Amino acid sequence: MTRPPARRRRIVIYVWLIAALLGLNYWGAHRATEVRRVRVPYSPFFLRQVERGNVAEIASRGTTIQGRFRHATAANASRPATLFSTEIPTFANTNELAGLLQAKGVEVNAQPLDTGLPLWKSLLYGFGPTILFLLLLFTLVRRSGPQGILGALGRSGARRYRHGGAGVTFADVAGIDDAKLELDEVADFLRSPEKYRQLGGRIPRGVLLSGPPGTGKTLLARAVAGEAGVPFFSMSASEFVQAIVGVGASRVRDLFKQARDAAPAIVFIDELDAIGRARGAGASLGGGSDEREQTLNQILTEMDGFDSTVDVIVLAATNRPDVLDKALLRAGRFDRRVVVQPPDARGRRMILDVHARSVPLADDVDLERVAAKTPGMVGAELANLVNEAALLAARRDRSSVTAVDLDDALERLVLGAERKIVLSEQDRRTIAYHEAGHALVGMLTPGADPLRIVSIIPRGSALGITFSSPDADRLNYSRQHLDALIRITLGGRAAETVALGEITTGAEADIVQVTRLARHMVGRWGMSDKVGLLAVIGNGDAPTDGDEFALSTRELVDSEVKRLVEEANAEVIALLRSERQRLDALATALLERETLDELDAYSAAGLPRRDRAAV
Repeated sequence: MTRPPARRRRIVIYVWLIAALLGLNYWGAHRATEVRRVRVPYSPFFLRQVERGNVAEIASRGTTIQGRFRHATAANASRPATLFSTEIPTFANTNELAGLLQAKGVEVNAQPLDTGLPLWKSLLYGFGPTILFLLLLFTLVRRSGPQGILGALGRSGARRYRHGGAGVTFADVAGIDDAKLELDEVADFLRSPEKYRQLGGRIPRGVLLSGPPGTGKTLLARAVAGEAGVPFFSMSASEFVQAIVGVGASRVRDLFKQARDAAPAIVFIDELDAIGRARGAGASLGGGSDEREQTLNQILTEMDGFDSTVDVIVLAATNRPDVLDKALLRAGRFDRRVVVQPPDARGRRMILDVHARSVPLADDVDLERVAAKTPGMVGAELANLVNEAALLAARRDRSSVTAVDLDDALERLVLGAERKIVLSEQDRRTIAYHEAGHALVGMLTPGADPLRIVSIIPRGSALGITFSSPDADRLNYSRQHLDALIRITLGGRAAETVALGEITTGAEADIVQVTRLARHMVGRWGMSDKVGLLAVIGNGDAPTDGDEFALSTRELVDSEVKRLVEEANAEVIALLRSERQRLDALATALLERETLDELDAYSAAGLPRRDRAAV
């Protein structure tokens, strides 16, 4: 069978390339292993060195002499050297030279002159490395498949999941029913697409899942594939971007080709904002921005090129939908956007039920109570809570997880792990009054969340903890509640001032929190009459636009923030001075017991639980 012309040309090119590499390697090895000698004049240089006794040994063949100086010597403009060679003129008196050599004690050898390495060593040093390199190259080519090494770089490497007995379905996803309802239609289309096509319907080409971290976006995407029973190709957006420009786009093409070949299928791209940021923003040196933009352009092209008869749906997840390129979000690409929010109390209970299915629970465990005590927690945090409780129960040699294990696990996750450090009595007293100030102000301030626990045991980076949480999920924050937060946060420093007569650095985190909260109240939420309904502060602490507001407006914001904090601090100090006995009693109880729960704290302060909001 005759070989195709193109293949014959490739073979010829490979042969010439291999021959060139072998020749280059042999030349380099020969240069590296050859003996370097300096050529010197016979007379007067060589003879003078013999007379001075600087010649240690020589070997000769015909008129050529090779030898070694005792001390490195330079001839003419050459560099100093030990090994040398020279030529004896035909008219020179060799008898006189022989006598001089014998008189100076020069060793005359009968060995042959240096002719380089033996043939077998020359072949080994010259061709050995090249042969090893070619064997390695051949192995890499064999393993990389028919596309070759460069083709292997461009392959997507996406993880493919097939539906099976261990697959994830909507039964494994709880607490986010609104998002499940939106995605159930996608799964139904993949199961029976003709039902929609006969009515002229077209399923969205892309669905964007957005929401805080840990809310279950990736789990939802896998559940859609599990419900539909179709292949699921998963890849993180950061895996597309490489140092070589163009590799990311090649991986995108390969990923979508695999999905089309396996259709109906789902392509899931996690952390889409890694490559989907608005183009022109965040340019970097070294071609990183070009690679990211080329990858994004390829994703846009692939989604545009979908045939309406190809049952491939792109699901993507991001925590930052606000930074995505507008071209991604237009109709025909990510047509549908599903916001995955943290679950409410009912949703948290359902999530706990899912994660506790394989955990033996004791009779005293009330998951309804645990769900009520964990407002704001997302699915990943609740799963971690159940796992931490199981680990604690195992360390305590229990046969099942008890309510105490769950409470301790919640404290560990929310408050931090206990630190075994030795505190002086003065430090313990300061921390006790600081935390008692936070707790007492919370008990006596209207609009404050109920106190759950107060402790002077160091946890995480804090030396003491005062933890409050609402009885139900809070979706909106009133002015009264925000004022209460400021006063509770200032209570620690105020208690130090009232009870100890001095202030410490322990209020550093409190001051940062109060400043941030007051700035948002004044410059973002319109809670200052002087500033009015102006959004001077953006989502962070920076102004929305440096040129949008006058300097006087920003100075007014700072002035209002300072006024708001100083007025609240004065009220808190006055409150604690009037309630000094309760403050002392609460601090004393903390020094004795170190940790007080809700009932113990109210009892130590002499306040009934029902009167916690009384001024």
